[in-house]
Amino acid sequence: MKSVFLSTTFKSLLFLLFSFIYTLLPLQAQEFYRPAEQLGELFEQVQLQSVFPDSKTFPDATPLAPPDEILQAYRQQKDQPGFDLQAFVMNNFEMPPQPAADFRSDTSLTVIQHIEQLWPVLTRQPGTDAGSLIPLPNAYVVPGGRFREIYYWDSFFTMLGLQASGETQLIQNMVDNFTHLINTTGHIPNGNRTYYLSRSQPPFYALMLRVLAQQKGKEVLTNYAPALKKEYDFWMEGANTLSAANPAHRRVVRLPDGSILNRYWDDNPKPRPESYLEDVHLAQESGRNPEELYRHIRAAAESGWDFSSRWFSDANNLGTIHTTDIIPVDLNALLFHIEMTLAQMAEMQGNKAEAKRYEQRAKERQKALLKYTWNEDDDFFYDYDFVKGTTTNIPTLAAVFPLYFCMAKKNQATSVAQKIEADFLKPGGVVTTLNRTGQQWDSPNGWAPLQWMTIQALRNYKHNRLADTIARNWTRRNMEVFQQTGKLVEKYNVEDMSLEAGGGEYPNQDGFGWTNGVLLKLLTLHPELLQITEQEAALQR
Repeated sequence: MKSVFLSTTFKSLLFLLFSFIYTLLPLQAQEFYRPAEQLGELFEQVQLQSVFPDSKTFPDATPLAPPDEILQAYRQQKDQPGFDLQAFVMNNFEMPPQPAADFRSDTSLTVIQHIEQLWPVLTRQPGTDAGSLIPLPNAYVVPGGRFREIYYWDSFFTMLGLQASGETQLIQNMVDNFTHLINTTGHIPNGNRTYYLSRSQPPFYALMLRVLAQQKGKEVLTNYAPALKKEYDFWMEGANTLSAANPAHRRVVRLPDGSILNRYWDDNPKPRPESYLEDVHLAQESGRNPEELYRHIRAAAESGWDFSSRWFSDANNLGTIHTTDIIPVDLNALLFHIEMTLAQMAEMQGNKAEAKRYEQRAKERQKALLKYTWNEDDDFFYDYDFVKGTTTNIPTLAAVFPLYFCMAKKNQATSVAQKIEADFLKPGGVVTTLNRTGQQWDSPNGWAPLQWMTIQALRNYKHNRLADTIARNWTRRNMEVFQQTGKLVEKYNVEDMSLEAGGGEYPNQDGFGWTNGVLLKLLTLHPELLQITEQEAALQR
């Protein structure tokens, strides 16, 4: 056993060494395909003319010749009689693969067996990268459907299921892939596509390290400390330059009392390549400055909640999005956890001064979060609009994040739990917000990651009865849809059990990484949930 452990540790350290050496050639300096930039007007026309029903298809396609040659050929041919744009594209690009297109669910299997069968279907091997896909050194799990690449915050919830399945090596591979991205790009992008490089997603890397440490021991934390510091530095870049006259820079914001909290951001104020047509149309309809609008849209994409009325001035109008004005509750709770993890890492390494420094930052963030995001009148955590100087007063499940990380006071947690039960609890789980807008991160939809965060947050403060109810409602909803369709999907309608989830920029996706992960973890932790839901299903039949 000892020799196996030493071998695994040596391999991890060797990987980290090679990953560090690789940083001498940053990813931005390497020759990777960037479709929107390199194809210019060809890219614009393909997207604006809706050559493909899904705007993500063309950015994911692989050019069959150097992009500049394809662009030159397009310029020579586009004005000729009978020119067919779709035919030109099909002749010059290979369409993105659909690796699971031939997969058929076996509804005679239990849902646990179904998930176990899906892990290899959703796993991608290194060396299969092409086009805008950024190569990764190890195998990884994709969400499924149109999401053919790794996604940052999705992967933590997928790892919960992999942990339940005993897939420790795959967890290790995914952590090493994210470490590789930190060391080569300076952060973890939204996903491993070149068009995602200008933004990240909710920072769950420290939580991933804790999952791996549960499997392999706490020394994992010290092994990955340098990478977590880089991740933290990405989010805090420019914090030392803030002043009362210039209170915001990229992802950091200085508040009137001198506190530093964070927001979502994207450096690139252009339409998202994967949603190009949608963004251009929205800019035209809104009448706003396009660059301003694109920045807010991209920042919301970094949040993972794309899109939700939590980011809107007018709850029913996506065109009023103002994400970069908002200090999100969930983001700052995650960064509190990073600071506490860095403090623990420093303590383990015997660096008491550094540990104290990170602990102090965490305490300051906790104090600021409780001051600015807690609304005394409503007894609830809201996002904070630092431009207006008030809480947004839009109730969302982001409010559970301070409870998940044990930042909230006991009376605050009790008030949040009461509001969750009164307003958010539905027959199929908890709804994301209370606004019915047609956006996918609003009512009536429920999402696996927020079910997990809510359940665990409530358990931290001993609201176990409510946590049990949410877990039972959610697993029942998942299993009913599976029994009816043979699928586990990206999101669920948790209010009307007869309807599928909807809203957003694309159809509901099958797969599905984080749904599989959270469901399997809940069923592993609470096996009685499987028995209860199966009994209920039998009664309904």
